[in-house]
Amino acid sequence: MEYTDLRSDTVTKPTPEMREAMAEAEVGDDVYMDDPTVNKLQEKAAAMLGKEDALFVPSGTMGNLLALLVHCQRGDEAIVGDKSHIYINEAGGMSALGGIHPRPLRNQADGTLALEDIRASIQTEDVHHTITRLICIENTQNVCGGIPLTAEYTAQVGKLAKDNGLLFHIDGARIFNAAAALNVDVQDLTAPADSVMFCLSKGLVAPVGSMLVGRGKFVARARHLRKMLGGGMRQVGVLAAAGLISLEKMAGRLGQDHARAKSLFEGLKQVKGLKLDARSASNMVYFDLADHVTLTENQIIEEMRKRGVLVDWAGVRRFRLVTHFWVDDAGVEKAIEGFAEVLK
Repeated sequence: MEYTDLRSDTVTKPTPEMREAMAEAEVGDDVYMDDPTVNKLQEKAAAMLGKEDALFVPSGTMGNLLALLVHCQRGDEAIVGDKSHIYINEAGGMSALGGIHPRPLRNQADGTLALEDIRASIQTEDVHHTITRLICIENTQNVCGGIPLTAEYTAQVGKLAKDNGLLFHIDGARIFNAAAALNVDVQDLTAPADSVMFCLSKGLVAPVGSMLVGRGKFVARARHLRKMLGGGMRQVGVLAAAGLISLEKMAGRLGQDHARAKSLFEGLKQVKGLKLDARSASNMVYFDLADHVTLTENQIIEEMRKRGVLVDWAGVRRFRLVTHFWVDDAGVEKAIEGFAEVLK
């Protein structure tokens, strides 16, 4: 059976063009910084996001951790959202490996951290307190519904950070989705930040890898720490070749995924038994099961699998569906029909 996989955009497999580019990639030893394909990818990523330099890393989790380790010393405090990936989905690396104290603030319904909450959480100079060093936001904000954070809001956070002598990091795993959803240049969303991480292996379809961008000195230190964490890769141009196609071709087509997510949202609104979140903002659709539905999450997952659709739960009686390059219009219809059958 051919499946429509809506579990995540991390399930994307490389396109035939990517596979060909990977097979033919010119490579070198990246620890010596002489892999030409990696160097080209890093230069392109930095230019696209308006930063001085970039570093290719194996995963978004490593990219975020490297940013935290560069920006903060042990015992420093980083302001994060209580629904952020850094706080809830990165195995506590910031504290376990960096000795960095997280200061979680409530994510608002629109994915933001309230500016007044950020301002109030900045520690005073008291020997009893940690030292606030860094503000982190996530764009798009996954758990809040894949919501893009605007350039205006990001600029406000950047100004707040600067005014208070703080550093500013963006977990931009899906920053290109945010740019597409808001119809702005990605640099409009990254300009105020000292560092940005974004993933190649989600909506941009590459099989492996993320990018960490920032000032040259920041990236040089991140490169040293990447080696410490075991991320010093050798002839990794075979992976970077796919990442180049991600930036050159995949970043510009994300609107198609968003349109399909909107179609999926509209179709599921007609299915009794589902309580959809208010909107589909990018490539994600979140919903809860209505009170009268007696099927468990795992039963629904299994019934949908029988109908050729892969889904995953996102909480107690809650689901998240994610569109991506390998989900077409027929797949969207199959998913809508599948849920209608399972829940009728």
